[in-house]
Amino acid sequence: MPDINPVQIEEAIRECASRISRGVTVCSNTYSAFLEADRAYDRAYAQAYLAADGPAHERKYHAELATGDAREARDLADVTYRHAERTAKALDAELRAWQSVGASVRQMYGVAGRGEGA
Repeated sequence: MPDINPVQIEEAIRECASRISRGVTVCSNTYSAFLEADRAYDRAYAQAYLAADGPAHERKYHAELATGDAREARDLADVTYRHAERTAKALDAELRAWQSVGASVRQMYGVAGRGEGA
């Protein structure tokens, strides 16, 4: 790691905290989109199942085939939400790392010059 000073660390911590803050909104929005897509899939599946003729197992397969696009949209919304959630966790880890670096640098600056000359 190149030389880094406490001011640079504080700036990095502030930026990371800001990204975490924005990530809360991203996670909320992507989870809301997932729930909406999940409800849309459930409705489409139920409608396709009820519209199908034949025994229950055939109606189930008809509904599965008829709702592929809605299922795909739901799955993509789920992937997007999970990605946002993992990104948020990574940012938390990054913040902890910067805080650890900050503690080390403060300790290094605190002992600098001690024991020299006498």
